[in-house]
Amino acid sequence: MTAPILVTGGCGFIGSAYIRRALRSARRPVVNVDKLGYAANPEALEDARTDPLYAFHKADIGERGAMRDILARHKPAAVVNFAAETHVDRSIDGPLAFVETNVGATARLLVETLDYWRGLDAAAQAVFRFHHVSTDEVFGALGPDDPPFTEATPYAPNSPYAASKAASDHLVRAWHATYGLPTLVTNCSNNYGPWQFPEKLIPLMIAKAAAGEALPVYGDGRQVRDWLHVDDHAHGLALALERGRPGEVYAFGGDAEVANIDVVRAICARVDAKLGPRAEGPRTDLIAHVADRPGHDRRYAIDAAKAQRALGWRPAHAFATGLDATVDWYLAAGDWLARIKAERYALGRLGAG
Repeated sequence: MTAPILVTGGCGFIGSAYIRRALRSARRPVVNVDKLGYAANPEALEDARTDPLYAFHKADIGERGAMRDILARHKPAAVVNFAAETHVDRSIDGPLAFVETNVGATARLLVETLDYWRGLDAAAQAVFRFHHVSTDEVFGALGPDDPPFTEATPYAPNSPYAASKAASDHLVRAWHATYGLPTLVTNCSNNYGPWQFPEKLIPLMIAKAAAGEALPVYGDGRQVRDWLHVDDHAHGLALALERGRPGEVYAFGGDAEVANIDVVRAICARVDAKLGPRAEGPRTDLIAHVADRPGHDRRYAIDAAKAQRALGWRPAHAFATGLDATVDWYLAAGDWLARIKAERYALGRLGAG
């Protein structure tokens, strides 16, 4: 049997999309390790539960003994690390949790992975990969006329979240340079699509627009993000693991730069069209500009030419059609959103990327 991929944080938004793709398209065995924190969505992998190629362990990547046992038991051919704290607002309120998970726990995972890799035979060592999934926020902010980020852009993180992810990227690089661990790092632009936890901009605004609630937008809303459908990202990650060279970095972007306020207006228009207009007026009337986030980066964008050239990757979703399908999905997922709101999260927190 083919050696499995060990995915950490696989019940998260991007991790679950990656696992669904691996099981559906590649029929590759997957071991999912997730501590099931507040943003985890086991329901996103409901169909996988009965798949003989899927295994799940509830564990924290920072628990060295647990990770050592899981690695020894399943003998994976790759570790793909999605496990992270990811929400910028939460990192501003409580930065130490981000340092612990994104830096400390990642370092402990690297220690255990290196020990595991050193114990493999030469053939297994040659094909093994440690793939670390990161963000474009490590690069800082772009001016309106700056060229997009590339893999060579210097790091300049501006939030505790971005700084903690930058640190983890540097650790992965160091484990490759110092110890020879065959690593990959990928950075991506803002993802959207089904199963995203509703503290992020797009699902938050869909939920609030559908409920007729105020739509809080930071500052003037002209912060620009490059939107990438999560399924396109999952495809790129699969290609990076299959075709990427150890020690390399690959960046994935959607080639879809849109200002946050325009995203919110587009969501309002779609919800109006699908649910019917409110008696009080269009849902754009619900937009409420609020004080800007501290250190809020003005623009992100990624030049994905290297991934296109080296991996043969292209995004398949245009933002307009991807957003339309995403609005449909969240409007149909009202019961799930209600459970999230009641059990784990009050949908009042901002989420403007």
